[in-house]
Amino acid sequence: MTAEDRGKGRDPAKGKGRRTGLRSVAGQVFALEALIALLVIVAAVLVTFFQARSDTERDARIRSLAVAEAFAHAPGIDAALTSPDPTAALQSRAEATRKSTGVDFIAVLSPSGVRYTDSRPELIGQKATGDLSRATVEGQAYTELFRGAPNDAVRAVVPVVDDKGRIVGLVSSGIEVESISHAVQGRLPLLIGVAGGALAAAVGGAALVSRRLRRQTHGLGPAEMTRMKEHHEAVLHAVREGVLIVDADHRLLLANDEARRLLGLTAEAEARPVSELGLDPRTVELLESGRSATDEVHRAGDRLLAVSVRPTLTHGSESGCVMTMRDTTELAAVTGRAAVARGRLQLLYEAGVRIGTTLEVVRTAEELAEVAVPRFADFATVELLEPVLRGEEPPEGAAASAEMRRTALSGLRPDQPLQPVGDTVHFDVRNTPMAKALQAGHAVVEPVLAAAEGWRAQDPEGAAQALAYGMHSLLTVPLLARGVILGMANFWRADTPEPFGEEDLSFAEELAARAAVAIDNARRFTREHAMAVTLQRSLLPRVLPEQSAVEVAYRYLPAKAGVGGDWFDVIPLPGARVALVVGDVVGHGLHAAATMGRLRTAVHNFSTLDVPPDELLGHLDELTGRIENGDTEGAAGEARRRDEGITGATCLYAIYDPASGLCQVASAGHPGPALVGPDGRVEFPELSPGLPLGLGLGDVPFESTELRLPEGSKLVLFTDGLLEDHGRDIDTGLGLLRSTLSQADRSPDQTCADVLATLLSPAPRDDIALLVAQTRLLDRDRIAEWEVPRDPSAVSPVRNAAAAKLSEWGLDGLAFTAELILSELITNAVRYGADPVRVRLLHDRTLICEVSDGSSTSPHLRHAATTDEGGRGLYLVAQYAERWGTRYARRGKTIWAELRVGAAGSEPVAMVVPDLDALEDLAW
Repeated sequence: MTAEDRGKGRDPAKGKGRRTGLRSVAGQVFALEALIALLVIVAAVLVTFFQARSDTERDARIRSLAVAEAFAHAPGIDAALTSPDPTAALQSRAEATRKSTGVDFIAVLSPSGVRYTDSRPELIGQKATGDLSRATVEGQAYTELFRGAPNDAVRAVVPVVDDKGRIVGLVSSGIEVESISHAVQGRLPLLIGVAGGALAAAVGGAALVSRRLRRQTHGLGPAEMTRMKEHHEAVLHAVREGVLIVDADHRLLLANDEARRLLGLTAEAEARPVSELGLDPRTVELLESGRSATDEVHRAGDRLLAVSVRPTLTHGSESGCVMTMRDTTELAAVTGRAAVARGRLQLLYEAGVRIGTTLEVVRTAEELAEVAVPRFADFATVELLEPVLRGEEPPEGAAASAEMRRTALSGLRPDQPLQPVGDTVHFDVRNTPMAKALQAGHAVVEPVLAAAEGWRAQDPEGAAQALAYGMHSLLTVPLLARGVILGMANFWRADTPEPFGEEDLSFAEELAARAAVAIDNARRFTREHAMAVTLQRSLLPRVLPEQSAVEVAYRYLPAKAGVGGDWFDVIPLPGARVALVVGDVVGHGLHAAATMGRLRTAVHNFSTLDVPPDELLGHLDELTGRIENGDTEGAAGEARRRDEGITGATCLYAIYDPASGLCQVASAGHPGPALVGPDGRVEFPELSPGLPLGLGLGDVPFESTELRLPEGSKLVLFTDGLLEDHGRDIDTGLGLLRSTLSQADRSPDQTCADVLATLLSPAPRDDIALLVAQTRLLDRDRIAEWEVPRDPSAVSPVRNAAAAKLSEWGLDGLAFTAELILSELITNAVRYGADPVRVRLLHDRTLICEVSDGSSTSPHLRHAATTDEGGRGLYLVAQYAERWGTRYARRGKTIWAELRVGAAGSEPVAMVVPDLDALEDLAW
C-alpha cells in the first residue's frame, strides 16, 4: 500500500479488477443508450418545431383569406367603396371585424392600392406596397408571405366586385410574421419540457439498465470479463470437487475433470442424456427429478459421494440443475453419528418450539415428556416440587428434597410400570441416580438399571416390575432455572436396545435447561396471575349495597391469559337514586388491576359530589391523567406502561332515578348499554362516545344522554371482552347479545347466565364484566311535592302538610324530626334562595326530605356562638338527619336530608330545641 493510499484510506486490494464509468461494460452501454436517446429527442424536437411553424403559417393563410373574403363579400362593401368617403363608411367596420376575428390587420384598398382603411390610421391614404396585380387585373383572391413595410406578414388579398362585375376595391387582411413567431415560441417551452422529460426518462431507463448490468457484471470491463471467463474455466477444472451441469432436457452440458474422474466419464459424455452415462440409478433419478438436495450420499462404483443439487434457475418450471460432489468414502464410518447429531439438533429445535407454548406449569412439563418420546427415550417422566406447582418460589434446600410430585408421563405404550401422574415420588435412598443428580446439579446416566443397587433399594417391588417390563437404562437430569432446582426429568429405555451413554448427557442437560426456563416462566406467571386475581377480586365489590331503585345481578370473569382492569359498581345516591358503573383499564397485569382499584375508589369519591355523569367523568379523566403521568415518569415507568399495554381507561356511568324513571348516561370511550324493554324489545341507545380516560387528547367535554325507562326495563352494562373474541368482531357480538336479551320475563340473574352461556368462549382473552339492572319505579303514593311561595308565612302550611303526609304513611315517629328539618331548609330557601322553591318527600328505605330552589349558593355548616341570634339551622339538620347534603342541577340546587325509617326521632339530650315556629326566625 502506497503512502497516498494510506493517506486517503484506500485499500488497493478492495475493488481490484472492477471498472467504473465508461471503462466498464455497464458504463459503455449507458453512454451509448443516452447518446442515442439524445439524438432521437433533438431530431424529434427540431422536426416538431418546424412542423409547428409550418402549421401555424398555413393556419394564418387560411384564416386571413377567410376573413378577407367574408369582409369583401359582406353586404354594402361595394356601395361603400363607391361612396364619396369610403374611409368614414368602412374604417370602424373594418376595425370591429379585425378585433372579432383575431387577425392583425384588415385594410380596404382602392383598385390602385391606396388604403381607405387600416388598423393603423396613419397609413390611411398611403399606397400599399407589393404586387396587387393578381387581384386588380386577374380578379383572383390569393394569399402570400409579404415582406415589406409596414411589417412582414402572411396576408390575403381579395377583390371587391360590384353588381356589374367591376373591381371597385380590394380587401387585404393578414397576420404579422412576428405574431406567428410568438405563437410558435409559445409552444417552445412545452416542447422543451416534454423533450427534457423524455430525455430524463430515457436516461433514467438507461441508468436502470446500466445499474442492473453493473450488478450482473460486477462493474467489469470487456477485457476483465474475458479474463474472468478464462479464470473460471481454469478453476472449474482444477478444484477437487466434481461439478456437473445438466440442462432442462436432462442432457449433460459440462463435467469438470474431477467429476469425470469420480464418475468415470469420457470426453464424449457431454451433450448425452444423463440416463446413458452409466451412473447409479439413484443419481440419475435425482438429476431428472428437479428437486434440490444437500449432501446426499450416493454410490459411484466403490466410492461414496456426498452429492448436492441445485436448480440453475431460481424461478420457472423449465430449469436445469448443477450437481456438486465430493468423495466421502473415508467418512462412511462416521455418517451414522453425524445423522444422530443432526437428529439431536433438530430435536432441540423442536423442543424450543413445542415446550412453553402455554404459561401453565403442568402443560409445560407434559410438553417436555412428549418431545423426548420416542426420538430420545421410550418413556419420560417429569417430577416437580410442590411449591413450583402452586406458582411459589422453590425452597433453598430443594436439592435435598426427599419427595416431588409426578407431573407428566409419556411413553411408547400405555401399559407401563412407572408411578402414575399425581403420585408422590420419594428419594429416601441417597445413592439412587435421582438423588445423585439432584445433589450434583447435573445429569446422571445409569446404563444398566439391573446393576443400580440404590435404585432397586428405593422401591424393590416397583424396580422388579420395571425390570420385568424391559426397562434397562435410565438417564436422570435436574430441572435448573436461575441456579434453583424446580424438579427433575427421567428418561427410560425399554424397547430401544442401545443404553444411554455419556454422549447423551449433554443433550439431556440442554433439553432440560430449555424446559426448566419455560417451567419457571410458567411458575412466575401462575404466581403473578394468582396475585393479580386476588388483588382484583379484593378491589371489586363483594356485596352489592342495599337499594330499592333497581334489582341487580352481575358476573365477572378474569381472563386466563392475564388479569385486566375491568370493574363494575352499584352506588346508592341521595334521593333513592342509584349509580351504575362499568369500566375497563386497557392493559393486563398487576398494574392494570391496581389502576382499576384506584379508579373505582375515585368514582365512589366523586359520586359523593352528586354531580351529573358528564361532570363526574370530567373529574375522573383529570384524575386518570395524573395517575398515569405519575406512574410512568422516567424510563422504568415508560417501559412498564409499554410492556403492560396500558393506554388509558374507559368508563360508562349511569344514574337512575326511580321517582321519575329517568336515567342519565355518559360514556368515556366505553361501549354503550343495551336497553331491554318489558316486552323484550332490545335497543342500543346512541350515546356520545367521548374519549377514553387519561389519554390527554384535549379538554373535550363529555355529554350526558337522558333515557326514560319504563318499570321492568333492564339496563345491561358490559365491557368489550364480552363481545370481542377470537374470530368474532364487535358487530357479531352485538348481534348475539341482542338475540340473547330479547327473551322477556327473565330475572337479571337468569339474564346474566344466558348471556354468558351464549357469548362466553372457553378461554376468554380479556376480562368480562356484566351488570344487569332491572328498573323499579317508586310508588306515586310514596311521593309528596309542594310548591312554596317566597313568603315566610308559607313555611308553616307546608310543614303541617308534610306532617299530615307522614301520618298517612305511618311515620308519626318521624314527624317532629322531619318538621324540624323541613322548617330549617324551607326557611333558608325562602330567605336566601331564588324561585322556584319546591319541597319533596320520598318514602323509600329512608324518609328523604328535599328542598330545592333556583339559587346555586350552598349553605355551610358552622358552630354559632352563644351570643349569635342565628346560625344553628344546618347544625340542627346535621344532628337529627341520618345523612344530608347538597346537589346541584343545571339551574339551582337541592338540599336533602335522610331520616331512618323506624327511628324514634328524639333529639340529642344535650340540645335544647325551641318550638318550630321560633326556629323559623333563626338565621343560618
